[in-house]
Amino acid sequence: MAKLKTAYFCQNCGSQYPQWTGQCKNCLEWNTLVEEIVEKNSSKTPPFSKSKQHVINIIEVEAVEEPRIKTPSDELNRVLGGGIVLGSVTLIGGEPGIGKSTLLLQLALKMKKKIFYVSGEESASQIKMRADRLAEIKNPNCFLYTETSLEKILHEAKKLEPDFVIIDSIQTLQSQLIESSPGTVSQIRECSNEIIKYAKENNVPVFLVGHITKDGQIAGPKVLEHMVDVVLNFDGDRNHLFRLLRANKNRFGSTAEIGIYEMVSQGLKEIKNPSEILITKKSEELSGNSVAVTLEGNRPMLLEIQALVSTAVYGTPQRSCTGFDSKRLNMLLAVLEKRAGFQLGAKDVFLNITGGIKTDDPALDLAVVASILSSNEDIAISEHYCFAGEIGLSGEIRPIAQAEQRITEAEKLGYEKIFISNLNKLPKKKFGIKIEEVSKVEDFHERLF
Repeated sequence: MAKLKTAYFCQNCGSQYPQWTGQCKNCLEWNTLVEEIVEKNSSKTPPFSKSKQHVINIIEVEAVEEPRIKTPSDELNRVLGGGIVLGSVTLIGGEPGIGKSTLLLQLALKMKKKIFYVSGEESASQIKMRADRLAEIKNPNCFLYTETSLEKILHEAKKLEPDFVIIDSIQTLQSQLIESSPGTVSQIRECSNEIIKYAKENNVPVFLVGHITKDGQIAGPKVLEHMVDVVLNFDGDRNHLFRLLRANKNRFGSTAEIGIYEMVSQGLKEIKNPSEILITKKSEELSGNSVAVTLEGNRPMLLEIQALVSTAVYGTPQRSCTGFDSKRLNMLLAVLEKRAGFQLGAKDVFLNITGGIKTDDPALDLAVVASILSSNEDIAISEHYCFAGEIGLSGEIRPIAQAEQRITEAEKLGYEKIFISNLNKLPKKKFGIKIEEVSKVEDFHERLF
């Protein structure tokens, strides 16, 4: 007979306590402890498995390439490292309405595999309506199941024997072994354990959709992200069209790659060359606009930086950023005033990265400074110029990572000149684009105009 024991779990970080306290000692959040029933079996299980294991030298281990399933989405294949590994469990999280369910439903409708799509949030008719809107129903072996009971889902999965399983979402599932409501730490941990066990035993890849908290973290215990093989983050501004798919964890590939999608009426559309879309085609040159060559993971992109510098009407100057770190903007303005002698302390400065893209690449510094100087002096920058460089506190232009890759991308898109640091060690080969090497902010202003 099983013994039931109650414990208190933090709904923010998953920490367990024997009794209730007002504040979680781990994450320091208040009033997040909830009492849950924990089931412990009376029968003692052996601490080790019965299968015979032996110590082996790492040199003797044979490296076996993991078999992968190529998906119809090249962007998803890029982020996953070449495709979906058999038996892997992938957790994808993101803001409500960002497109997680749309992305996975498109995947299910395009793949020529037997798909088991489980939804605990929508009815079959709602999913069918979205599928009709996507207008991509090409897979006759896509089976829907609207259920939240873990035991029923696993029973149907073993009976159907699918090639691929999608569960939307893990927070809606409930196991009969745990007497608590869905979405609690105990339920998420128990359901995840059973799903991972099913995936590994049957060699079936599983995609889990995860909700996120107001802090942007995946809801539930942190151990959930440790248990799964891949953790993907689907983010972007809902007021803009572009969505970025990043890998925060990947046991089968790199976490440096990103996938870029555009939200259209027919669903999510892959962006093969984001630089051509993010750069605005202008009929006339305007002051305050510059082009930065940034790097998202291993993928070079060109972003348009817009700046507006005006006299502070209300006395206190404003500093406003969209897609850029406001603290870093204040630092760059201080460097311009202290090292280069520009009087910007009494002026409003507004900065925007077009397309709703958010990035923290320090190589954007040079383009940001170029936009600010252009707007301050009301002199337009040539549309054939681009920038890539980090600015230090002493006003020096610091070298950037993977400069050759950035230069090649700018050259491919037809730019004639790129401004970079003179400390970058470039190969001796000749580039089709002119490279303007600068060392300090003072020299940069003279060479720019």
